[in-house]
Amino acid sequence: MARVANPGASLLPAKPKPLPLAAVRLKPSDYATAVEVNRGYLHRLDPDRFLHNFRKYAGLEPRAPIYGGWENDTIAGHTLGHYMTALVLTWQQTGDPECRRRADYIVDELAEAQAARGTGYVGALGRKRKDGTIVDGEEIFPEVMKGDIRSGGFDLNGSWSPLYTVHKLFAGLLDIHGAWGNPKALQVVTGLGGYFERVFAALDDAQMEKLLSCEYGGLNESYAVLYSRTNDKRWLKVAERLYDHRVLDPLVAGEDKLANFHANTQVPKLVGLARLHDLTGKPEQRNAATFFWKTVTQHHSYVIGGNADREYFSEPDSIANHITEQTCEHCNTYNMLKLTQQLYHWQPDGALFDFYERAHLNHVMSAQNPKTGGFTYMTPLMTGTKRGYSDPNDDPFWCCVGSGMESHAKHGEAIFWEGEGGLIVNLYIPAEAQWQTRGAQVALETSYPFEPGARLTLAALNKRGRFPIALRVPGWAGDTVQVTVNGQPVTPAIGNGYAVVDRRWKAGDVVAITFPLELRLESAPGDQNTVAVVRGPMVLAADLGAGEGEWQGADPAMVGEQPLAAFTPAQGRATYATKGLLRPADLTFVPFYSQYERRSAVYFKRFSEAGWKNEQVAFLAEQARVKDIAARSVDVMHLGEMQPERDHNLTSEISYPVSYRGRNGRDARSGGYFEFSMKTKPGPLVLQASYWGSERARDFDILVDNVKLATQHLENDQPGKFFDVEYPLPEALTKGKQSVKVKFVPHDRSSAGPVFGVRLFTAKPGATT
Repeated sequence: MARVANPGASLLPAKPKPLPLAAVRLKPSDYATAVEVNRGYLHRLDPDRFLHNFRKYAGLEPRAPIYGGWENDTIAGHTLGHYMTALVLTWQQTGDPECRRRADYIVDELAEAQAARGTGYVGALGRKRKDGTIVDGEEIFPEVMKGDIRSGGFDLNGSWSPLYTVHKLFAGLLDIHGAWGNPKALQVVTGLGGYFERVFAALDDAQMEKLLSCEYGGLNESYAVLYSRTNDKRWLKVAERLYDHRVLDPLVAGEDKLANFHANTQVPKLVGLARLHDLTGKPEQRNAATFFWKTVTQHHSYVIGGNADREYFSEPDSIANHITEQTCEHCNTYNMLKLTQQLYHWQPDGALFDFYERAHLNHVMSAQNPKTGGFTYMTPLMTGTKRGYSDPNDDPFWCCVGSGMESHAKHGEAIFWEGEGGLIVNLYIPAEAQWQTRGAQVALETSYPFEPGARLTLAALNKRGRFPIALRVPGWAGDTVQVTVNGQPVTPAIGNGYAVVDRRWKAGDVVAITFPLELRLESAPGDQNTVAVVRGPMVLAADLGAGEGEWQGADPAMVGEQPLAAFTPAQGRATYATKGLLRPADLTFVPFYSQYERRSAVYFKRFSEAGWKNEQVAFLAEQARVKDIAARSVDVMHLGEMQPERDHNLTSEISYPVSYRGRNGRDARSGGYFEFSMKTKPGPLVLQASYWGSERARDFDILVDNVKLATQHLENDQPGKFFDVEYPLPEALTKGKQSVKVKFVPHDRSSAGPVFGVRLFTAKPGATT
């Protein structure tokens, strides 16, 4: 069917809304399996273990021991908020009464803890004092109210991202109230909202901006929702004051200054601004959210729809330089999909759901291991890197475990949309739904994205009549879609990425759509010769074998003028063999998301035959150099980045994360220091630190287990570039140890660093220390 210039856009509703999740039931598919695996995981979790600190810090006896991982750190409590939301979503998606019972139980427990405190505050977050003891985190807020605000970006006066944790609790309570009207949930969240309203009211604008330099999640969104539920304008005032000028002002102005910002810290701020626009109508809020979405999806995203390297945005259109083992934090995509739905509500555009579908299929679905129920933190795209899933029996309770339990509770939430009497199908996922507006029951049958099409049946229709049904036409499908009604070809109206059939419908009618699922290559932003293979919405990956052991192979490269001609279908769903294309050997391509416990290659350097001959020696030499460094590395410390600093037990005083020329690091000012642990192994070792070559004069000491290893002087050493300095370690410093502490201490009236990464690796044979 050729695309015709019909006014399809005029048949779409101005402000569509999704059918309620409770009205949608998934039919058998990988999505339905994910929901059931996740439901089992939620059942295995113990609410009383999440509630341990809430009761303990309120002076009540805990009913169960606390969980480990992040829940046993100063960020304790964030997972309970996620868990509450996941219980609500699972109840809506499946009707599971146990999920609703648990959610109500948690609210009762929180209400008791809040009443015992008597201040409106309720929480589990901790505060680490200088002597290392962890106490009730509430004690930081009176300090904040006095203007004593000490933050390194994620730490606030000794507590880890406390307002982020508060936001998760807010969101969980609001979701429970919104789902079935639990009045006690609104009571608890109102008390909590009043507590922090008083905290913020004590701060002037400069102090507030300093406070908001520490991650605060989507707390602005929660206050906006609280306002919409209560119509109390005090909450709207707080929501609008939760505005980080440093990040948001450039977005309002249409400027991309995202490089070196922690990605997931920013996305929820824009979700909140979008929600605020719905309440205020202020154009700058909508403009910032829209510009941010376009900027991230078009200039900062990988082929699977995720973004960020080691949790941080890089320079725009530089993805090809950031294909690492630390790409695509799941929380980022979880929040980007929320933002996508918000933008779609303002104006239906199929391009929004082209992104949604890609990220949902390739990233979200890869982030849960259906065998175990575990979740990824990062989804690595570096060749040969296996995914690391959480152990559901010994959970670390990362942030991405929390967003994971939400994401896999709601795979039916964005399939069907409605407005002005019409229906929109945005995702081709097998499902049934009750469409209350028309008194209809609809069924969507499809094997997409493995097979090219879907059938929508109006199984029941109590309110017959003329209305439009819009089926999304993915942007990659071009003009070759075909639409039928009851098996007969029709010519739909085309507009805004939809094929729209507007007619009088009756029960039993079937509308179907088909489109090609052809292979294509997509270049990574920043290098047209770094490519990935895509089939329809699905990213394919070269299968490199089981995840056990270490990856020792060479990164495969594509060589040839017509790469796609070398692909032929093979046995298996969306599986292809290659012939004569890859160097050093051909491989089989499979759906990327399904590589749960296997190693993959997603991005490939592409060469012509002549180009490969010219580049082969240099290309393979560079591969060998990188692998040699990786093979000899014992531990790597990415300074200035949240999770690596947590993993390496970083402690500091008068020390700050920095970013420059696309790299993150950390410095320490006079009187301060930063110290972290690094793993060791027997034998001669070398400590390597990276610096910027155009620093002004400064001096600092480097200590290993409090023994001075070296004094470093920096002063315009290698102008205009980064450089590395190697410090051989005396074996006496590491002998018999599994780890050492590395410390950077500035001289008086000087600075230490900035240091843009530290690596510990084995010395080459023959080296002496």
